[in-house]
Amino acid sequence: MEARINMFENEITGKFVKRLIAASHPVEESSLPKATQELVKIRASQINGCGMCLDMHTKDAAAAGETAVRLALVAAWREAVVFTEAERAALALTEEGTRLADSHTGVSDETWAAVRKHYDDEQIGALIALVATINAWNRLNVIARNPAGEYQPGMFG
Repeated sequence: MEARINMFENEITGKFVKRLIAASHPVEESSLPKATQELVKIRASQINGCGMCLDMHTKDAAAAGETAVRLALVAAWREAVVFTEAERAALALTEEGTRLADSHTGVSDETWAAVRKHYDDEQIGALIALVATINAWNRLNVIARNPAGEYQPGMFG
C-alpha cells in the first residue's frame, strides 16, 4: 500500500501538519497523564480505522511501558478491569467526542460528570484538545491512505 499523497512534501498539507504538530504541544506539556494521552489516541484511532495512528500510538505506548494486556483491551475497555476510573472517563469522552454524529447531544452529561470527577480544568482542556487533534490526524491519514506498520517509536519526535 502506498500513500496517495506525501503530506510533508505537499505545500498546503505540509504547512497544515506542521501547525497541527505545534497545536499538540500544549497537551503534551500538560499534567494529563501520558498513559491516558496514548489510550485516548489509540481509542479514537480504532474508531476511525486509522492504521497509521494505531501503529504509532500502540508502539509509543509500549515503548513507554504500557502493558500488552492493556493495549489489547482498549477496544473493549468497558468490559476490562485493567483501566482506572479516570482512564475509563477519558475513554468514554473520547468515544463520544469522536462519534459526534451518532448522538444529537454529543458528549453525555454522565460522561462529562465522570470526566469532571477525575480531572482538573487543565486536564479537561487537554482531553478536549487531544480528542480534537487525534481525530484530525486520523482523518488526514485515512484520506491520504498512509500505510501502517513501519513506524518506530519516537521517529517523529
